[in-house]
Amino acid sequence: MSVKFLKYSKAYFIFSGILILASAASLFYFGLKPGIDFTGGSILEVEYGELRPSNQEIRDALAGLDLGEFSVQPADENGLILRMKEIQEETHQEIIARLGELGSLEELRFESIGPVIGKELKEKTGMVVILSLIAIMLYIAAAFRRLSFPAKSWQYGLVSLAALLHDALIPLGVFSLLGRFYEIQITIPVVVAILTVLGYSINNTVVVFDRIRENLSKKVGKDYQETVDVSLSQTLARSINTSITTLFVLVAIFFFGGETLKYFSLMLILGIVAGTYSSLFLASPLLVAWLRLTKRL
Repeated sequence: MSVKFLKYSKAYFIFSGILILASAASLFYFGLKPGIDFTGGSILEVEYGELRPSNQEIRDALAGLDLGEFSVQPADENGLILRMKEIQEETHQEIIARLGELGSLEELRFESIGPVIGKELKEKTGMVVILSLIAIMLYIAAAFRRLSFPAKSWQYGLVSLAALLHDALIPLGVFSLLGRFYEIQITIPVVVAILTVLGYSINNTVVVFDRIRENLSKKVGKDYQETVDVSLSQTLARSINTSITTLFVLVAIFFFGGETLKYFSLMLILGIVAGTYSSLFLASPLLVAWLRLTKRL
């Protein structure tokens, strides 16, 4: 006996619509805060042996240095990360000296990226994301090319693309809020996480669509809508169990993997939750709604 998933399609669309509008509004008003990977600049991470000074104490200590518009971000219990414009080694050592006056510290890393490299990375990252989305859509259309009724193969591809945009937009909306209120930046690892989310999400969607194709060939269900309900019921446990086991690992990385992997894992957590939801409760209902609208059902 299958669950009547499609019966609640309007609720799925309303919920997703609210999340998408909120994410789009956040991106429009706050934008994303690019890291030095894309803008160029320097990043310094230190850890204090005892209590970390307050952000204001750190800013007061660094007053007078030509650092541009810099940010101070706490890391772990006693660490902090400084992001600033590209600086010379002399300024780097002066920063260490001034921070050392606030307490004993250990320098964990110092990196600089020139503005030309940052601009090139930004351009290439955008191109990689666009090409990935196009390739995924074409793959879905090719994989389901033998299906022509009631949905055509290209419709499966476009619905998959819509679900992927949903899966990417919601985590990016969260990161725009984190960037606005907590100075969290978009870095190369975060972009890698976005691309990983797209691959993970499309895998779940393909599993559902493939089960629909299989059940269509076996003539399971009295009509297409019932076939979709049966297919979703059959893939529900597998999709949720796979996502939960993945999330266990990502949550552990978020809390214990260090500052470098923290927001990489957070993007994956948000994306996998959104992707699991969309593959089960958005992609197939959206396809059925489209077919109803075009009177193919």
